[in-house]
Amino acid sequence: MKNNPTLYLRATVIAASVLALTTCNTLQGAEQKTRTDFKPDRMAVYKKVGEVELQMHIFEPVAGKKQPKTPAIVFFFGGGWVGGNPNQFYPHCRHLADLGMVAMSAEYRIKSTHGTTPFQCVEDGKSAIRWIRKNAERLGIDSHKIAAGGGSAGGHVATATATIPGLDPDSDSPVSPLPNALVLFNPVYDNGPEGYGYERVKDRYLEISPMHNIRKGMAPAIVFLGTNDKLIPVKTSEKFKRDMEKVGSRSELFLYPDQPHGFFNLNKSDGKYYHKTVSEMDRFLKSLGFLLDK
Repeated sequence: MKNNPTLYLRATVIAASVLALTTCNTLQGAEQKTRTDFKPDRMAVYKKVGEVELQMHIFEPVAGKKQPKTPAIVFFFGGGWVGGNPNQFYPHCRHLADLGMVAMSAEYRIKSTHGTTPFQCVEDGKSAIRWIRKNAERLGIDSHKIAAGGGSAGGHVATATATIPGLDPDSDSPVSPLPNALVLFNPVYDNGPEGYGYERVKDRYLEISPMHNIRKGMAPAIVFLGTNDKLIPVKTSEKFKRDMEKVGSRSELFLYPDQPHGFFNLNKSDGKYYHKTVSEMDRFLKSLGFLLDK
């Protein structure tokens, strides 16, 4: 080919173009996995407690994806009811908004900032879902398709909104705080003597432990857990699944071998398990009609 300058030059240009395209795609993939600059499209105060204002961090669907009445999801961050930040679920929110949902990450009161207990966390979780449903028309949201999600203690808050009958400061409201689906990442759902967080709630655990309040009519749930999670035993997640199915509710459980607590976050394992769990989350939400199957 070198004896033919024209063919040699053409082949060199094509090879260089392929290499450049491959490099560009690789860099874009790496950037997507490590991206940390996700930002909500807007903020809104959903609750005031004295001088405290709790904000909803809202991600809107991209142009052309929004439905007349759009399904929504609200995530609650992890942190043992002590710390944490709504930006934990920004990647999930942006992903789902890009697929057509209104996705939100909610602030709620935590011990390190507000001196509160897990009981107030659950109260705020219920307030968040009630605010979304109450403002559904204004937000362009389908009030019958509001999911709750979260990780660890935030997974507890999400599950508690679906299970706990009390801890509802606005129980006289005609607007329901119950989610229509649950997306749970290594959630805390047993606060009993053998579970996580018992030392924080003690003899009041029956008021706040999702595992002890499963009842007929529970929203369908999908759960992601690493088998090396030192806080949430596999047997606890398996019991939750069994108890959900006993009352006739759909419950999916995905176990990830040797993975620790928090494995699902985008900044862990180069995003490997973030993408794996998000793929299953998408499938689950599509099966419920929360995402268009395109």
